[in-house]
Amino acid sequence: MISRSSSSDFGGDKAEVSRKMKRNDFMAYVIGVDCGTSGTKTVLFDESGSVIASKTIEYPMYQPKNGYAEQEPGDWANAMINTIKAVMVQSGVKKEDVKGIGISGQMHGLVMLDKDNNVLRRSIIWCDQRTAAEVEEMNRIAGRDKLVEITANPALTGWTAAKIL
Repeated sequence: MISRSSSSDFGGDKAEVSRKMKRNDFMAYVIGVDCGTSGTKTVLFDESGSVIASKTIEYPMYQPKNGYAEQEPGDWANAMINTIKAVMVQSGVKKEDVKGIGISGQMHGLVMLDKDNNVLRRSIIWCDQRTAAEVEEMNRIAGRDKLVEITANPALTGWTAAKIL
């Protein structure tokens, strides 16, 4: 059973509330994970929305040429795993008390896999601009207006479709 107790039920003092919440088995928690361009931030919230613990791990963006932007997908996975572990250890919350995990990530990143799901190369991420010629070709062949009609967006250099070409 999940208690709907407010902080005032614990006496109001924030340090006291935190100490008591860690001791109670009935408190429910959720984790939010943002896998972003510069790093992954993970936050553990209690059922009232208060931040219980957070951890950020940064990782590099590679720019082998002007306009290129790439990242190692393994960096994202390691950061997600290690930030989740860190907030759980930092908070002392039992894994059974975490009732949900929400994950957000950067859009339009191309992660190429082989037939065994092994990563073939660094991900070409959303801010990579190398596909200008491919976008021009998409617009020439399909037509800019037709692409907007079909997708509700014009072809852009950040699109995954252009990165595949």
